[in-house]
Amino acid sequence: SGEASDIAAYSSFHGGLTTPEGQSYSADTAPIFIAHGGADSSVSLDDVATLADELETAGTDYEVGIYSGAPHAFSVFGSDAYHESADQRSWATFNDWLEEVL
Repeated sequence: SGEASDIAAYSSFHGGLTTPEGQSYSADTAPIFIAHGGADSSVSLDDVATLADELETAGTDYEVGIYSGAPHAFSVFGSDAYHESADQRSWATFNDWLEEVL
């Protein structure tokens, strides 16, 4: 695997957002894009806010998109959780974000 300096950006679509014990962020952490469903019952909005606070305090470049009505796994095609508008909007925003940070 490559060194951290080889990483240009990170992304999370409906991922777990708690920071593992003993890990942290710094100002030189690559930019992070986070897409989260507003109706996610697996990962709370409190977790989103806590992570944003950690990233802000560390000086890490980040963007968070919260998509109204979208449950956990909102971008998984064919699943009961699939939420078309959240999937399409988050993907479009992610691609715009990538153009800016890469």
